[in-house]
Order: sequence, then C-alpha cells, then structure tokens
Amino acid sequence: MKKTIGLLALAMTLTACSGMSETQKNTAIGAAVGAAAGHVIGESTGATLGGAALGGLIGSQIKK
Repeated sequence: MKKTIGLLALAMTLTACSGMSETQKNTAIGAAVGAAAGHVIGESTGATLGGAALGGLIGSQIKK
C-alpha cells in the first residue's frame, strides 16, 4: 500500500511540473535538494527552511 501511494505521489508531482519553464524547474529542484541538505545538516525546521531558500535561489540562477 505504501509503495502504491508513493508511486501515485511521484506521478502527480512529475505531471504538475510538465508546464514549468526551465528556470522554474531548476528553482524547484534546488529548493528540494537544499531543504533535504539543510535538514540533514541542521536537523531543525530553521535549517530546512534556510536550505530550501538557498537552494531555490541557487537553482533559479542556473542557466544552460
């Protein structure tokens, strides 16, 4: 059951990103990676939010 819910959530997430521009996708990916890194490093809500903000900022500046 958990696997089915996880796959459904993944499919919905990927579908939601289909209409995004390249900059929006990079920002979202940067925010997600930054939030995960912030949580691993700081293990607090503030660290997670800070990591997401910094990751989103860096992701938005990445150009091809």
